Amino acid sequence: MANIIKLLPEHVVNKIAAGEVIQRPSSAVKELIENSIDAGSTIIKLIIKDAGKTLIQVIDNGCGMEDTDARLCFERHATSKIRDDKDLYTIRTMGFRGEALASIAAIAQVELKTKRKENEIGTLIQIEGSNFIKQEPCICPDGTSITIKNLFYNVPARRQFLKNDNVEYRHILEEFQKLAIANPDIEFTLIQNEKTVIKLEKSLLKTRLMGIFGNNYAQRLIPAEQKTNIASISGFIGKPEYAKKTKGEQYFFVNNRYIRNAYLNYAVADAYNELIPEKYVPSYFLFIEIDPSLIDVNVHPTKTEIKFKEEKIIYTLIKTTVRHSLGKFNLTPSIDFDIQKPFDLPPLETNIDNINPPKIIIKPEYNPFDKQVNYSQQELKQNNLKNWEKLFSSTPIENQVDLKNFLELEKETETTNIIEQKDNETIDITNKLIFQFQKRYILTNVKSGFMIIDIQRAHERILFEKYLENLNNGEIASQTQLFPKTVQLNHTDSQILENIIDELKILGFDINMLGPRTFVINGIPANIKSSDNIESFIEDFIENYKNLDEAKNNNNIRIALSMAKSACSKLNRKLPKEEILSIIDELFACKVPEISPSGKNILTIINFDDLIKKLK
Repeated sequence: MANIIKLLPEHVVNKIAAGEVIQRPSSAVKELIENSIDAGSTIIKLIIKDAGKTLIQVIDNGCGMEDTDARLCFERHATSKIRDDKDLYTIRTMGFRGEALASIAAIAQVELKTKRKENEIGTLIQIEGSNFIKQEPCICPDGTSITIKNLFYNVPARRQFLKNDNVEYRHILEEFQKLAIANPDIEFTLIQNEKTVIKLEKSLLKTRLMGIFGNNYAQRLIPAEQKTNIASISGFIGKPEYAKKTKGEQYFFVNNRYIRNAYLNYAVADAYNELIPEKYVPSYFLFIEIDPSLIDVNVHPTKTEIKFKEEKIIYTLIKTTVRHSLGKFNLTPSIDFDIQKPFDLPPLETNIDNINPPKIIIKPEYNPFDKQVNYSQQELKQNNLKNWEKLFSSTPIENQVDLKNFLELEKETETTNIIEQKDNETIDITNKLIFQFQKRYILTNVKSGFMIIDIQRAHERILFEKYLENLNNGEIASQTQLFPKTVQLNHTDSQILENIIDELKILGFDINMLGPRTFVINGIPANIKSSDNIESFIEDFIENYKNLDEAKNNNNIRIALSMAKSACSKLNRKLPKEEILSIIDELFACKVPEISPSGKNILTIINFDDLIKKLK
């Protein structure tokens, strides 16, 4: 039988490697910027077009390369970061495998210009799909400029699976932000379609966070720091009141490398236990400095997952650091029992011979309700309650109602005859017992038993169908704000809001872009209370929007559902009877009254037969 195992051609090997390392334009951005950081750059500029599909260019002022190194860097496993296997356990650089440039060159058209400071001229190299085109001297600034054009041009199957430009741009923005947060001592610039989107000067960490997420983060963050002989923790955590429903501002950095680690996320969540509502997550930007020999970064091709030798110790250290920071800034209750002074009790006298117990003087004829009997103050003080039964008549006094009468009264109150007109059909809800339970549910009797309605889910369904209808057919009335509200968002959220601002205007928002990442709101939908925190509402809406799957929902559905989730009742108040009846009416006028837009049951009916069985 002929030999059937063959060595793969080099260009095929490179494409396979590219599939592991370069999954989308943001992957290429990450690898290129990490190389610039390792080169000692103090200024890094990222230029992209069409969310990186057409162009990705990274320019830095790092150390640059000689002509030989410039050619060799495109070979697989060619690196300046390690020399032998021992170096794998003491890695301090961002990259080390030597796969990134070879993988990128296999699936794109690449041009490299590089020059060392001591050289007069630089080197130009062009490669297309792993095919070397040319290498020649060139005039260029100190440092390196690498340009990637038409990513995945020779792998059309991979290119067609890329998302639209907005989604791919957000992925690039996320990678850019991670690297910018980890390196506040480097100046970063992001240019998208010839427009400068972000420019971050060299600064301290808190200033860098404000530059990325907005100036309002100056009031939202508190420092966290702890040093031990195993690891050191530093950075900032968010105040509990600014916790959000969705993840997005949770960052761990180990030796300045961004990592994902669910176990460490639980450590922070544990520290915030009982300080934030259930299913809310706080913001945190925590840096862990640890001996490289105590971690393994060679776990995942993208190097975003690492292993700790002492993971439980790191867990405890993070939890303690966060908890200590919250307590230090009086954000968590704490009692130090070691410094509590004992009660000052007078010493007991020991030379007392006779202790006379107090005497009780009984006056049986005393009745405090008898207005015609006048007692002296001394007599009033000395009365007793020996005949207390006589003070209370067996006949109910005025305003006293027994349980049976009370229930009848309650029923009469709740069963007032109400006849409403709905869709040209007269609905008689006479003899319906309707009341609110635990501020969350509506209970009402039906023929077969009684029905339970979840108020929040019902409200969500009502609002969702209204918003969706308005997005498809017309506008909602807007109420003008007495004082316009200015909202500043981070770059990702700002991009989302800018893309859907026309749809929000249809839903009743009078909103305009005031400047980079800044919006002014002059009016809000009529069904939103003007007393609500509009900034929190907008942030909550965007978080809901980001969490909805774009592939499963069209844009109008995503917007309508996000608005409904943000505007629906929050179960914190007692509803008047008229509002309860209105919710029931509007719910059953919906197309799908039984199921919420999130796919959960809105109502259920408990049959009397089932109830009787349970009581047996």
